Amino acid sequence: MDTLTPSRFEVIADDVIVERDVMVTMRDGIRLATDVYRPAKEGKVVEGRLPSIMERTPYGKAERSRSEIEVGMAIPMKREEVAVYFVRAGYAVIYQDCRGRYNSEGEFSKYISEAADGYDTACWLVEQPWSNGKFGTMGLSYAAHTQAALACLNPPGLACMVMDSGGFSNAYQCGIRQGGAFELKQATWAYNQAIGEGDELARAAIEAEDLRAWFSVMPWSEGVSPVRWMPEYENYLLEQWRSGSFDESWRRVGLYMEGFYETFPEVPIVLMSSWYDAYVKSTLDNYRGLSGKESRPLQLIMGPWLHGNRNSTFAGDISFGDAAPLGGNVTESWLSFRRDWFDRWLKSRENHVAEAPVVRAFVMGGGSGLRDVEGRLDHGGSWIEATDWPLPGTEFRSYYIHQNGSLSPEKPEADAAPFVYDYDPKNPVPTVGGSLTSGQPIFEGGGFDQRESERFFGSRHPGLPLAARADVLSFETEPLENEMTVVGPIVVELFVSSDAPDTDFTAKLIDVYPPSKDYPTGYALNITDGIIRCRYRNSWEKPEPIVAGEVFKVTIEPFATANRFAKGHRIRLDISSSNFPKYDINPNSFAPEGRGRMTDVARNSVFCDASRPSSICLPVVGPTALKPLAR
Repeated sequence: MDTLTPSRFEVIADDVIVERDVMVTMRDGIRLATDVYRPAKEGKVVEGRLPSIMERTPYGKAERSRSEIEVGMAIPMKREEVAVYFVRAGYAVIYQDCRGRYNSEGEFSKYISEAADGYDTACWLVEQPWSNGKFGTMGLSYAAHTQAALACLNPPGLACMVMDSGGFSNAYQCGIRQGGAFELKQATWAYNQAIGEGDELARAAIEAEDLRAWFSVMPWSEGVSPVRWMPEYENYLLEQWRSGSFDESWRRVGLYMEGFYETFPEVPIVLMSSWYDAYVKSTLDNYRGLSGKESRPLQLIMGPWLHGNRNSTFAGDISFGDAAPLGGNVTESWLSFRRDWFDRWLKSRENHVAEAPVVRAFVMGGGSGLRDVEGRLDHGGSWIEATDWPLPGTEFRSYYIHQNGSLSPEKPEADAAPFVYDYDPKNPVPTVGGSLTSGQPIFEGGGFDQRESERFFGSRHPGLPLAARADVLSFETEPLENEMTVVGPIVVELFVSSDAPDTDFTAKLIDVYPPSKDYPTGYALNITDGIIRCRYRNSWEKPEPIVAGEVFKVTIEPFATANRFAKGHRIRLDISSSNFPKYDINPNSFAPEGRGRMTDVARNSVFCDASRPSSICLPVVGPTALKPLAR
């Protein structure tokens, strides 16, 4: 690939120089703006061939990166500060603006250009006179998606990867859609990113839109959305929203890493995410799908944070304490962690990296349960290490729902009547936290008491618990006689029926604190949740309407988790048919996805008798499996 002007050299320090806006030509002639950082001496480039580190981002290669923050820092580092750190460690560093973003040419179409563009950039990189032919990749979120996309094409020179909170295993099941429903973080992301793009008039128009009002009149359509001022954003958003069936459009490189597991590069990879992140499933699926080859060493890190907030002590209204941050607990710093990784696999330097635990995970829970000085619930937690995921020795236990509202290992009575409720799309259950990202200013992720509040979009009865709603079914265990630690995948199986041609069912796992001085009504802490759109109950490829009155089984797979349910707490399962605005609303009409303008109230039933037992399967681990992380 050709390198064309304009580009310019800029001295960052006596020992670091950057060539800005090197325009790298892609196979279709579009040029992507690329900054190249290299060692210097007295302000002049030091010639020589070096291993390289590359990050491709839609967020501005010269912008401050929110992901580059260490414990004790008030604001994140600029990308050039990170580049200086790695250049001084003996690397060339490459940051590139994705197609159609910032200084790069072309039209931005979210996710689908990243494989070919990444591959072409890799081909250019290894041909440069300053490259020794080997490079590693790094980056958070979208910059993890770009890594996964380019790696699926096996580019020359790729030697190792650090994928932080991203890299679609299957975007249909995590990241864009989930259980057949559309993740509305894609709508808030489009709005927030469109504000920073386009001409001055377009930006002003988007900023003038009332996004909260727009969320009350979904679904959107062409020219009738808050991002209509940036048509390319509206186009890809509506395409994602309306692509309900798992067809070939979802199997495209960049969205479907699991389709490339067999041929994926056999290079060392770090996979990192967190329990309140939107990419838990992608990260864990990628770990399982890529495991099993000595030529591809993997390390998995799962923290308790929100998306990319690896050095935070809290998520939402929940505090995990000083043990939670990555820095100071798992590693000295995120910078030093990556340097050690790159030193080992790009320079063959013998260090401690190869001997590190394969799995490092934070198990939430075990705190005091008191309100801390910042007003958050002290949920606590600690890091463990393991040799694999799920943890060896995991026992999978089924807990069944019962007519009296209990949740227990005993199977239900033979003649138990079903639970019946009405789901009204015009009055959906409001989202109160969860594994979310990019939701501001409409919603936010994390752990919260499952209670309506003005801070949560769609709350009509502030102060009331969600369980008070007629369309929320709650099932609780008795207070636990001993603590129970749940670490691993969660599966909910429901026997259901509906009088509508289509509807949704949702499931939420909750850690119920008993009443205390700080929380006199107790505290219902959301741990994980999931959804299933019933038209896809038999096949993701071929939606089928529901036959009125037919009883059928649906399987909901909330994200995996790691939580210690303390003695005296209750384990709760909430079942409903909406979780908005985390997921789009099902109008119950079997209308084409993203186009349903008419709604119907669905009368939904959940069965709990001996022949149709609805249950949640929990991965329970004993003390011997919970090996504390050694540093």
